[in-house]
Amino acid sequence: MTETDVPGTPPHEQLMVGITRLGQALRISSYRNAGPYRLSPLQADIIVLLAGDLRPRRLSDVAASLASTPPTISDAVKTLTAKALVERRRDTSDARAVSLTLTRAGEAEAERLARLPEEFAEAMSSLAPEDLAAMLRGMSGMIRSLQDQRAIPVTRMCLTCAHFRPQAHPGSDKPHHCAFVDNAFGDGELRLECPDHLNP
Repeated sequence: MTETDVPGTPPHEQLMVGITRLGQALRISSYRNAGPYRLSPLQADIIVLLAGDLRPRRLSDVAASLASTPPTISDAVKTLTAKALVERRRDTSDARAVSLTLTRAGEAEAERLARLPEEFAEAMSSLAPEDLAAMLRGMSGMIRSLQDQRAIPVTRMCLTCAHFRPQAHPGSDKPHHCAFVDNAFGDGELRLECPDHLNP
């Protein structure tokens, strides 16, 4: 071993350990943050997904977006319907399909779920702006690669958006450009989920 060698697993494996631990923390927080409706993590994910895109969504769309199966999503939606958080309606374009929308109670619950849990807010506040920007840049690249491999569903993020112009302003602290709002922005403003996303 040379003086520059560090014992243990290589950096990419250490990163995976960190991502796994963050995932565990999120799951624990989700169970603790079940709220007045005692939502399961999957039910909460459905509420958040429907809130992020107010168009009626079919069960199959929700299943694909959450990398789940239609029967599993159907069971979760039945529970959400019984709790008066989601409405099921016949799709206007296909009478055989069901569209899902949030009720007013569902919208209020989505707002509650959107608030960052206190422990995560405290952890995020410890990050320097440049560290947060680097994490967003790295996470965006990893998600894009996984999407290209069809390992995860495609999300509405900057790197897959027709409005995104990467490195349009080289040498600037805001090198990227969003054609939708016609503004330059930096890595710290990269979006992993954006309602204005446009497929290329």
